[in-house]
Amino acid sequence: MTSIPAQKPCPDVSYPALPAPSLQQALLAAADRRQAACQTLLAEMVRRPSLLGNEQSAQDLMEQTLRAMGLEIDRFPIDLDLIRDHPAFSPPALDVDTTGLQGRDNVVGIHQPRQQTGRSLILNGHIDVVPTGPADQWTSPPFEPVIRDGRLYGRGAGDMKAGIAAALSALAALRDIGLQPAAPVYVQSVVEEECTGNGALACLQRGYRADAAVIPEPFNHTLMLAQLGVMWFRLTLTGTPAHVLDTTSGRNAITAATVLVNHLKTLEAEWNAPGCCHRHAAFADHPHPAQFNVGRISGGEWPSSVPTTCDIDMRIGFFPGQTLDSVRAAVRQTIDTACATDPALAGVAVELTFHGFQAEGYAIDREEPVLRLLADSHTAVFGSAPREVAMTCTTDGRFFSLYGDTPATCYGPEASRIHGIDESVSLDSLRDVTRVLALFIAGWCGVEPISA
Repeated sequence: MTSIPAQKPCPDVSYPALPAPSLQQALLAAADRRQAACQTLLAEMVRRPSLLGNEQSAQDLMEQTLRAMGLEIDRFPIDLDLIRDHPAFSPPALDVDTTGLQGRDNVVGIHQPRQQTGRSLILNGHIDVVPTGPADQWTSPPFEPVIRDGRLYGRGAGDMKAGIAAALSALAALRDIGLQPAAPVYVQSVVEEECTGNGALACLQRGYRADAAVIPEPFNHTLMLAQLGVMWFRLTLTGTPAHVLDTTSGRNAITAATVLVNHLKTLEAEWNAPGCCHRHAAFADHPHPAQFNVGRISGGEWPSSVPTTCDIDMRIGFFPGQTLDSVRAAVRQTIDTACATDPALAGVAVELTFHGFQAEGYAIDREEPVLRLLADSHTAVFGSAPREVAMTCTTDGRFFSLYGDTPATCYGPEASRIHGIDESVSLDSLRDVTRVLALFIAGWCGVEPISA
């Protein structure tokens, strides 16, 4: 196993600032020269269909790429026994044994300077992608990258393989001009971000910490100040079967499920109400941030029979400051009250199971140095300050900020139709994110010559 260096405190350096103008120009030019290679890497990443349970080929590519950059490699599987008692653990979305997820590794590339004079940095990205949906609805096959009108199309192109490619290209741009970060940098390619986050949690458990973490999620060059918590659960309803010649003699589990979802939607409305005590200030301008989504439903046994069972999978959002236990309790209380008071649910048994995402929300102070330097880097490239956003989704940033004493945010490219049909990323945006991250890394970590 790779020995992870002890996490050193940031040395006593001045407040992080952009590099000198001459170095800025050299880095921007180097980042631009990197774009052909960056696009080639992104296309090859898209060709590796890293769906849940099938990430190994893409991680092989990540290991090869990081090793070729001269980084030390730490490749390891998620060991569930080491993380299952952590408060941020989420029950796996795959059936696995107790030892871990064999063949489904995290890959970390480690850079160590000759002498640390700057701040350490984690560059984190997830290699896993969501299912494609009906492949015949795509203009071109989802895992065959195609460039049209300045955009690269393919599943995962935007979410979030473009961000990973840009981060690696930003690091490579430094090397192209004979420099390297003057602080530890940990490049993490993780699995399971789209369903649990246990890949990033395994990195945290393994000991990775830094003075900041940046995740190049496809949020269109914005600075993320907050994100919602996300929770998955399954409702299994059991009614009473009957012949349709007399449906009143049975208890229809599918009909009951729709009734129960409406009760949960009432809880959703309460949390989104402007005066709700849970509503976080970062989402004050958002009309409806906490979304309760019915993502999957199955049930019934026979068209001419009252259905006995129905399973519903839901994803709900909640605010920073709401604990996982309090959210679970609110869901249970809503279900128990509905079953006890609504005649439409009489005689129907309901089982509640939490699985997948059990993710708290978090917020980051806009005055954090990592945010200020990212904003300065963006301004140097675009000529104006970035927009600040509070996201109604979750990212792996929560692990670093809530549990790793590592301020974390997201800054990445412009992508369209992520999780949808014809997902794509702007190649101009890919270039600009590379530019911004190159300036940020140089300013945050400091630089030193590759050779003494």
